[in-house]
Amino acid sequence: MIVGAFSQPYPTKPIRLVLPVAPGGGADIIARTVGQKVTAAIGQPFVIDNRGGAGGNIAAEIVAKSPPDGHTLGMVLSSHTINVSLYKKINYDPVKDFTPISLLATAPFLLVVHPSLPARNVKEFIALSKKSKGGLPYASSGSGLLAHLAMELLKVQAGFDATHIAYRGTGPAMMDTVAGHVAANFPTMISGLQTVKAGRLRALAVTSRQRSPLLPDIPTVIEQGFPDYEVTAWYGWLAPAGTPQKIIALLHEEAAKAIRMQDVRERLQADGAAPVGSTPEEFARFIQSETVKWAKVVKQAGVTAE
Repeated sequence: MIVGAFSQPYPTKPIRLVLPVAPGGGADIIARTVGQKVTAAIGQPFVIDNRGGAGGNIAAEIVAKSPPDGHTLGMVLSSHTINVSLYKKINYDPVKDFTPISLLATAPFLLVVHPSLPARNVKEFIALSKKSKGGLPYASSGSGLLAHLAMELLKVQAGFDATHIAYRGTGPAMMDTVAGHVAANFPTMISGLQTVKAGRLRALAVTSRQRSPLLPDIPTVIEQGFPDYEVTAWYGWLAPAGTPQKIIALLHEEAAKAIRMQDVRERLQADGAAPVGSTPEEFARFIQSETVKWAKVVKQAGVTAE
């Protein structure tokens, strides 16, 4: 708890953590797991406020326009660095209206295909897509989201076509991939691991720089001939711009402590996420690099928000 520089201690009431997604899934798991540990340290609970929709813009705008007193925070995902290029207009500045706290965790994606597809690696998948009129159909959790742009980045780097079919969320996209209505999908490790282990989908690659210990026999896209390919989902905390630095420092310190706890690390790693716990400065640089990276992909692929 902070006292001294403020007229009253901090925090004085529950902390609202706004999530840009519906309940369930990786973001929700990480928010609740870390939030519970920070609650124990600072003496006030984290109240999860799920505000999905508009690719994360609804949640981000709520946080941007909240009082900068540390009692409203935002859980941000990769969409935070994509939307500035994807949407013609957003009602906040993704950099100037926020103060980074910490990048909490990252998680790779999996390139998965229906078992009936005769592709055992990335290059075989690309060859099959080139032979198919318009390219093989692939699902994503929504137009312009990272699951969509993961394939668009591969298309740009490998020079092939594939037909994008956008779904309203990861669940429906995975269901249709398992059913064989589409050929491929890019779920996160958190979303796709159990389906792959059950043999309902075949994993061709992981999108991180290193192989995942959860699927050690699945090579990376990099290993399969695309040295510049890397895509990771990520999860971090931001506060409204103007939030006092002492509050930011306290929240970062406690979040980083939580990420280092063995039970938290085991919980995240079991779901395929890699704990990070970066400093606010490191997180700011990461946001900047991701914004530049995806702006290029959105432009090259001609992706627009639907």
